[in-house]
Amino acid sequence: MEFTTIRHEVDDGILTVYLDRPEHLNAFTVEMADELERTFVAVNEDDSVRAVIVTGEGRAFCAGMDLSSEGNVFGLDESKTPSLADMADLDAPELRRIRDTGGRVTLAIHACRKPVIAAINGAAVGIGATMTLAMDARLLSTRARFGLVFGRLGIVPEACSTWFLPRIVDMPTALDLAYRADILDADTARETGLAQSVHEPEALLTEARKLADAWTRDRSPVSVALIRQMLYRNSAAPHPVEAHRVDSLAMFYTSIGDGAEGVHAFLDKRGPKFSERASAMPPFYQEWIRDA
Repeated sequence: MEFTTIRHEVDDGILTVYLDRPEHLNAFTVEMADELERTFVAVNEDDSVRAVIVTGEGRAFCAGMDLSSEGNVFGLDESKTPSLADMADLDAPELRRIRDTGGRVTLAIHACRKPVIAAINGAAVGIGATMTLAMDARLLSTRARFGLVFGRLGIVPEACSTWFLPRIVDMPTALDLAYRADILDADTARETGLAQSVHEPEALLTEARKLADAWTRDRSPVSVALIRQMLYRNSAAPHPVEAHRVDSLAMFYTSIGDGAEGVHAFLDKRGPKFSERASAMPPFYQEWIRDA
């Protein structure tokens, strides 16, 4: 893939995605949204990658939407008057300049079959903050700042963040964060529950890689993918019986796949040699994620 706003580095199965507009504090653009969406769709079929880390080039993570763009800075077509009914088919071409660009990115992250870690090295404001809410962990540098500043601009939280945020913190905290629209320092973000940990700048990526290794090294890629999707999707189901249906199928197919090797390895007191690939998920998977 060719990119102009991000860059990729792959090392030992970990893809590090750098938001790469340092002269603009990695401010978000429609092109960056397109490139991130492509990245998270493509990584599902790339069996050389077991985890993804997202960070910023230079001194910022992402300073929010690039407000210097001409016209509607969010890339939206102001000639339209869309209704809720118009949003039924999100893949319709005519919705391309109506849909929230950040939401396209976070939906792609949500559908990702690999763990995703945000290594927030500096300012993460607006979409720079909300895009990380779809990721599995947020590790912050001591220099990081985290701001859900939408209320200050007279707009609303986007990137599906009103779905993700109350699942990370509780609803009263989510409301307080959105209403206040403050920019939090790293320690406050951790105390609020937004961040897992805070690290010195020079240690941030090392700690993110350690976490990626702890989650994915010597693990079945199919098991990891299912665990990720089952937790996100089943926790939002209206009744636990919905989780039971999916658990049953997931357990059935993993037990006759990498699970069989895992059991033998445990009994033989040796390390497992998993062979299944996340690019080839069990037969029920596509139907489930499409309907969930």
